[in-house]
Amino acid sequence: MDSKQHLYLVDGSAYIFRAYHRLPPLTNPEGTPVGAVYGYTTMLWKLAEDLNKADGPTHLAVILDAGSHSFRNDIYEDYKANRPPPPEDLVPQFPLIRDATRAFSLPCIEEVGFEADDLIASYARAATAQGWDVTIVSSDKDLMQLVGKCGIGGGCVDMLDTMKNQRIDIPEVVEKFGVPPEKVGDVLALMGDAVDNVPGVYGVGPKTATKLIQDYGDLESALAAAPQMKKSKLQERLIEQAEQARLSKVLVTLKEDCTLPMALEDFKLDAVPPEPLGAFLSTHGFTSLLKRLDGGHGSPERATQLNPAKAATAAASPAEGAARQPLPEWPAIDRDAYKCVTTEAELDEWVAKAFAARLVAVDTETSMLDSMRADLAGISLAVGPNDACYIPLGHGGSDMFAEKPVQVSLSAAVSRLKPLLESDAVLKVGQNIKYDLNVLARHGIAVSPIDDTMIVSFCLDAGRQIEGIGGGHGMDELAQRHLGHTTLTFKEICGTGKKAIPFGEVPLDRATQYAAEDADVTWRLHSQLKPRLSYKGGTRIYERVDRPLIPVVAQMERYGVKVDREKLSGLSSQFAEAIGALEKEIFEKVGQEFTIGSPKQLGDILFDKLGYKGGKKGKSGQYSTDQSVLEKLAGEGEVVATKVLEWRQLSKLRSTYTEALQAAINPETGRVHTSYSLVGAQTGRLSSTDPNLQNIPIRTEIGRQIRDCFVAEPGNVLLAADYSQIELRLAAHMADVPSLKEAFAAGEDIHARTAMEMFGTVDRDTRGRAKTINFAILYGISRWGLAGRLGTSSDEAQAMIDRYFERFPGIQRYIHETLESVRTKGYSETLFGRKTWFPRISSKNQAERQGSERAAINAPIQGTSADIIKRAMVRMTPALVEAGLPNVRMLLQVHDELVFELPEGDVAAASPVIRRIMAEAALPAVTLDVPLGIEIGHGASWGAAH
Repeated sequence: MDSKQHLYLVDGSAYIFRAYHRLPPLTNPEGTPVGAVYGYTTMLWKLAEDLNKADGPTHLAVILDAGSHSFRNDIYEDYKANRPPPPEDLVPQFPLIRDATRAFSLPCIEEVGFEADDLIASYARAATAQGWDVTIVSSDKDLMQLVGKCGIGGGCVDMLDTMKNQRIDIPEVVEKFGVPPEKVGDVLALMGDAVDNVPGVYGVGPKTATKLIQDYGDLESALAAAPQMKKSKLQERLIEQAEQARLSKVLVTLKEDCTLPMALEDFKLDAVPPEPLGAFLSTHGFTSLLKRLDGGHGSPERATQLNPAKAATAAASPAEGAARQPLPEWPAIDRDAYKCVTTEAELDEWVAKAFAARLVAVDTETSMLDSMRADLAGISLAVGPNDACYIPLGHGGSDMFAEKPVQVSLSAAVSRLKPLLESDAVLKVGQNIKYDLNVLARHGIAVSPIDDTMIVSFCLDAGRQIEGIGGGHGMDELAQRHLGHTTLTFKEICGTGKKAIPFGEVPLDRATQYAAEDADVTWRLHSQLKPRLSYKGGTRIYERVDRPLIPVVAQMERYGVKVDREKLSGLSSQFAEAIGALEKEIFEKVGQEFTIGSPKQLGDILFDKLGYKGGKKGKSGQYSTDQSVLEKLAGEGEVVATKVLEWRQLSKLRSTYTEALQAAINPETGRVHTSYSLVGAQTGRLSSTDPNLQNIPIRTEIGRQIRDCFVAEPGNVLLAADYSQIELRLAAHMADVPSLKEAFAAGEDIHARTAMEMFGTVDRDTRGRAKTINFAILYGISRWGLAGRLGTSSDEAQAMIDRYFERFPGIQRYIHETLESVRTKGYSETLFGRKTWFPRISSKNQAERQGSERAAINAPIQGTSADIIKRAMVRMTPALVEAGLPNVRMLLQVHDELVFELPEGDVAAASPVIRRIMAEAALPAVTLDVPLGIEIGHGASWGAAH
């Protein structure tokens, strides 16, 4: 066994800010903020687990900053001068974070006058001199100067970025900086550091700094060569600011000879004694971690914001408003206060402000709504109320001779914004940030970590309606509802109709008011809405289901799916011929030509000319000819109504799919990129638009023909994985129906089982009726609705409903208890805590009330189903990568189905991974009494995969 010592030095300061921004505001039983403490504790725990599985350390210590003043402030008074004080609710957590470290029985090292980086450098030097290997757990660019250093004893230094699970050695440093680690300090000295207020040389960015060091070898050589360089601004600045560059080199150089507060031998890593850690976790109410510590036998649970009270307890607790933190007195929105950033120096200042603030609201302005084709017109940032800016990047007339305003070049802006937008230390907040993720990803920026005010609002208020405002989650509605502010609209800025102009042609003063206001409003909404998650019970669904899903769905949208244009065109022609034949047949039977798509003309034909019964006129004076009216007439044998229904279906499929899909093919990728909305369905289901891929008929031959047009690239196949009868399975669990649970556990045909229970015999007819009843009752169907579906009288339908409840009393009890709960609380809830509000559940209007009741019955079941498939989606790619299957791409989510594209040779290995992730998606949060069945198929097309 190798006896070589291996020291891990954890950059604890970076962990603290990552933890603070990645978790919501939480408090312990005494009311002290502990969100960052909890996040820090879980991150330290995960690190320990991961290192234990790998080639773990023999010694480990956590290094922290002792304060804001160091010897560098004595050298340069303005060092880190731009950094504001830490957030108010983070200050009391600093000592608790030290307590957390010691609770793990780990050394917690800090020294007044020195930064954590200096202590890390000094310990690294001492350890490698003794022959120890050293791994620095951090992604800090300053610490990359140490990578590859080896001591006289033979030990060497590398880094571990736990966020990316990536080792950083000399090649990775060279890839990032273009120079080896020992030259990183020279590059940093030239480019400066806006966050730490290291001056550098004005106007020298990362690329220029790297090129200078590559060409001249080091900082001093570059400065010495400056007089002989070609006359330019760069030459002038290198000469004029040489001493500033030398000062910067001193500031960025790590001190490797600090006095070591503890001996290396004291860092020896032993098993964690459970007593101090258990006491710490119990004190702060970290019950989930306490259970992990003692195998699930922790102390009794306490109702804290980390462990919310059960529903019965919560109902008796004080009014939710009593726990609400008072909001700060923000100034009114002042559009004239916003800044238009048109130079790189101004942009550097804003990047520094955002780094210092640790939270920045971000919004992009583009040339169109399609994120896969849109040109980037500009980016807005906000770090506080009225403290916002707009960075124009693509403004000016579309004519090549049009005069373009002064603005930062796109390449310069990307190089400066990329470190900020990708930094783990800064939380990026957006309103529908998925769109911005996709726009920026096309420019090589992977934005993370993120929050989304639209999704936060949805997790809090799905279904709520505000008189005069509505219940949507768009920025304009949220600004009115929560801030009492009316935002500028896109139409006000760009105009409408033929006079409309692209955003890139809007004058910069107006563009700044509009764009910066978006970022300012987003910042304010986040400050107001995010804290509500903890005391209104929305944290669990937001943090564990919806927020992690945002980048997953964004990636799916960027992948897109290939469609066969020739097949679509051929199918469209077939539909056109069939539509023409139907029109001819309808006209012959009616005895005249008319516009079938006109509700007025169709109503007059059906009820006046043909004399069909049941025609009803609305307030407009024309007959209703909606789907239900035509289906009723068709059920009565009226041929024209039947033919019109066929005509409508074919016309819709042709316009929505066979024609629209051809137009939607992206000319650059050759694929169709749908857009998924995380707030489009009240129950939490994803919805698909532009184009909508979720309404393709599932069980018809026409629907299969359309799905056949979705194809894989050469060498690949499409794989479809579908939850089998998931809503019925969830109903069996949630309503606690023993016979249904037994049937699912035994793998029986559930509709046949219901037919036997209901009718005493199983044949094609009774099974079909049982299937209709199974699904219809979960949607709260009425006797008349069921009668219409089964073609029976309302009395017969009511008798079937009564018999169903008699055979499955748990279903009736579930419906009754759900409605009572919604009437009392105002909302339904899924097994994972997603709330859907029903403000009209007690409406005096019968139609409104009954509609709300039907939706409320189904919402917990359909919502839980949506939560489960979302959890599967979040876990899927990491599981496939871990299984050695990085080329399996998740493309589509359609109701209960996931569609993947993968090399044909990966199907056998990928299928069990996909099945396992989908089957176990509810765990560990929810343990179901029924298994989740998954059906998997694959083929050259989506249709063939079924």
